[in-house]
Amino acid sequence: ICRTRVSCYPNAGMPDGFGGFLGDKDHTAAVLGEFARNGWLNLVGGCCGTTPEWIAAIAQAVDGVPPRRVPDLPHWSTYSGMEPLVIRPETNFLMIGERTNITGSKRFARLIKSGDYEAALAVARDQVESGANILDVNMDEALIEGEKAMTRFLNLVAAEPDISRVPIMIDSSKWSVIEAGLKCVQGKAIVNSISLKEGEEKFLEQARLVRRYGAAVVVMAFDEEGQAVTVDRKVAICQRAYCLLTEQVGFAATDIIFDTNILTVGTGIEEHNGYAVAFLDAVRRLKRLLPECKTSGGVSNVSFSFRGNEVVREAMNAAFLYHAIKAGLDMGIVNAGQLQVYEEIPADLLERVEDVLLNRRPDATDRLTAFAETVKKKGIAETKELAWREAPVAERLKHALINGIVDFIDADVEEARHNYERPLQLIEGPLMDGMNVVGELFGSGKMFLPQVVKSARVMKKAVAYLLPFMEADKAKGNGQRKSRGKIVMATVKGDVHDIGKNIVGVVLGCNDYEVIDLGVMVPCEKILETARREECDLIGLSGLITPSLDEMVHVAREMEREGFQIPLLIGGATTSAKHTAVKIAPGYHETVLHVKDASRCVGVVDRLTRPELRPILDRDNRAFQAKERESFSKRRQRKLVSYAEACQRRLALDWNAAPVAVPAFLGQRILRDVPLTEIVPYIDWSPFFMAWELTGKYPAILHDAKVGSEARKLFDDANKLLDQIVHGKQLTANAVYGFYPANSDGDDIIVYTDERRSTERHRFHMLRQQWEREGQTSFRSLADYIAPRSTGIADYLGAFAVTAGIGTDDLVKQFESRHDDYNAIMTKALADRLAEALAELLHERARQDWGYGRGEHLSKADLLEEKYRGIRPAPGYPACPDHTEKETLWKLLEVDEAAGIRLTESYAMWPAASVSGLYFSHPEARYFAVDLVTKDQVENYAGRKGTPLAKVERWLGPNLAYDTE
Repeated sequence: ICRTRVSCYPNAGMPDGFGGFLGDKDHTAAVLGEFARNGWLNLVGGCCGTTPEWIAAIAQAVDGVPPRRVPDLPHWSTYSGMEPLVIRPETNFLMIGERTNITGSKRFARLIKSGDYEAALAVARDQVESGANILDVNMDEALIEGEKAMTRFLNLVAAEPDISRVPIMIDSSKWSVIEAGLKCVQGKAIVNSISLKEGEEKFLEQARLVRRYGAAVVVMAFDEEGQAVTVDRKVAICQRAYCLLTEQVGFAATDIIFDTNILTVGTGIEEHNGYAVAFLDAVRRLKRLLPECKTSGGVSNVSFSFRGNEVVREAMNAAFLYHAIKAGLDMGIVNAGQLQVYEEIPADLLERVEDVLLNRRPDATDRLTAFAETVKKKGIAETKELAWREAPVAERLKHALINGIVDFIDADVEEARHNYERPLQLIEGPLMDGMNVVGELFGSGKMFLPQVVKSARVMKKAVAYLLPFMEADKAKGNGQRKSRGKIVMATVKGDVHDIGKNIVGVVLGCNDYEVIDLGVMVPCEKILETARREECDLIGLSGLITPSLDEMVHVAREMEREGFQIPLLIGGATTSAKHTAVKIAPGYHETVLHVKDASRCVGVVDRLTRPELRPILDRDNRAFQAKERESFSKRRQRKLVSYAEACQRRLALDWNAAPVAVPAFLGQRILRDVPLTEIVPYIDWSPFFMAWELTGKYPAILHDAKVGSEARKLFDDANKLLDQIVHGKQLTANAVYGFYPANSDGDDIIVYTDERRSTERHRFHMLRQQWEREGQTSFRSLADYIAPRSTGIADYLGAFAVTAGIGTDDLVKQFESRHDDYNAIMTKALADRLAEALAELLHERARQDWGYGRGEHLSKADLLEEKYRGIRPAPGYPACPDHTEKETLWKLLEVDEAAGIRLTESYAMWPAASVSGLYFSHPEARYFAVDLVTKDQVENYAGRKGTPLAKVERWLGPNLAYDTE
């Protein structure tokens, strides 16, 4: 082995087995023969210069040895900005935002050349808000210094959490610019690109530097002979690059992305006709030969010959992307505004487009060119609008499901029912055919969540219409239909939030899974008892507040104790892949998997319910979680100062620099039945779209190239329902707020009974930062924003609690009784928005009552961007992560009686559409995250609260920099 460079890795030119890389063939054959006799390999293959004679010698050495499969390695790739982007087999196609590329965006180029980096930053933000999973940054321009521009721009990006959360693709044809970016980018970046066009020595030099900087790399299919055009050349170059990267540089295969050149077809030049097919075939072969590597490409290049005819370009791009994703394309630059839904491309246009893309006939380009002259987008839309009602009933049902049209569903189902012997056959036939298309479109990223929920509404209404006929059929002794799998889902005990869980349930239902939704605040015993009784295939847990994380750990341990053998899925806003790996998975021997959002749930559940795929997913998930635990362990190695030092280096404010604002009144004020018409103008619509997994900032999202059309439909539907709620007074909004004499005492905030400040009424306990980031000079606590008692300055603290959720349950039940999940979910989402809007309105009033806000002249947009003095942090959030502090807030404001909001045992607010927190008025008050804390602070905190250490540690679990077990 020492004399022969060999490497044991899966799929080395064969389905599985061992690949040898050059060297002494006789010695290698002897070594591999010994491996084979010990049952350590099944098949052998060669690459990177191996010859048929070489392979023949190996084959002879292992001839007759019983095969034994070599396990595959995990195929998950991970990139990161401030947040990880994990690419699993079920991950949808990834969008690379290209508008921060100076060579591809005239606007971005103009801004960079003029030095307007703030506006350029807004371009990046728009890309991320519009759904870009990765941000491509390119500074290749002759009139600027690319290295300085890249450094300056990425440093600005690093200071913007809403942008820097996504991975950065550093894109340049100049290595010095790439390296400048690598020196300042956060997280695990992607270098775009390197190639073999300057030979192996240069390739290896650059690759070693990329790996040293901890980045992934895009490899272009170029070599010393030029750009690869044929399938064999594309694959051969990529295999050669793979061997060099993995064997000589030490790259992980999951950090390699191949771009095998999407070239233009339909040019009229004969040799160009096979370019699209060559790309698709190259991707297929690479995914088979090197499955851990990823593939990428610029999709719109394929249709460049038809520029000017957007109808044809949209169809070409959509059809090519459909086939590319099926072939295994993982990511790419796509102009989503130039994509049609593949299934909605008119048949005559699709036939001609695919003739060109798939090179099915010699006259394909001429036929498409001629047809393109007759195509008018408006005419297509009108024809489709008029035509679908003329189709056979089975096609009408499919169309209604895909497009979410409920108007004719009862009539069409009744008509179709007479064509089938049993109603179940109608469900298993055209209805499920339509839902399967919906599932495929959503899974491939070509259908958005609101559309899926509308489709589910159509399906539920169809099934409801058939229900009496199915009951009658059942009475005759006919069997029932079996779903793809049965899942019990619940929001765990103490938590009341379920919008995300409901959406996941709808999506799974659309994909023919039976979902048993137990609702909110469900105890562990009920979840497990239901799973046993119903013989469920999986359990899904959801939660929003941080105490829910501990409850999920408890459920997992109980599943272990009771001997469950089914997978456990974890989801919800505060959950994460890391917490699942570190805290939940170790307590249960079966698969425990975190699912980030609804778009990923179907792929995960499908693999978990298929016996041949579940072991592979389980193995890959365990390998990934092992890495997450290792990463978490390293995270705790951050530089944390002692609590004593953090207190010594507390934020020092000059309390004599500005007079303390004095409130117009002290004590509590109650606002019951606040008019909804006053609240609506304060709504921040951006989070509303996020709840529906449409990423973008309002109002720009309404005109976004990718999601704009669906966002406008969703917005119109939301406002129709909102008008109904407002005019029908279907929801009630209450609020309570107040101001109180206060001073800080160390890291506590004392609230006094009156202005004499001689008697404590309540005391809020705060935590202090201890993680010393680079350049950090002070460590903050919320107590720093209140004047210390030792200064003798009379300061004040505000507090508030609001709800707009009273009546939500009744309205939701009305919609659910009509099988209308779409408006049921919409009701909850709107109630949340109204509660947040009421909090914004109330804060504006509170600033005026406090005096310092009377001179404000802020627009509603200014308010949403928090361009005002003061903050309103809440217990349970980063600056005050302990939810139990809500108990003091509830006592101070008498929230139960004043506003009708109660706390659950886990300190979640009920109704769910509620907001609470504290008001701080100091001009220097800023939001921050406490993050990790050490045991000396936790012990001090427990002593100040008079609470047992173990209880405090349980509530602060995600923030502990040490293990309690």
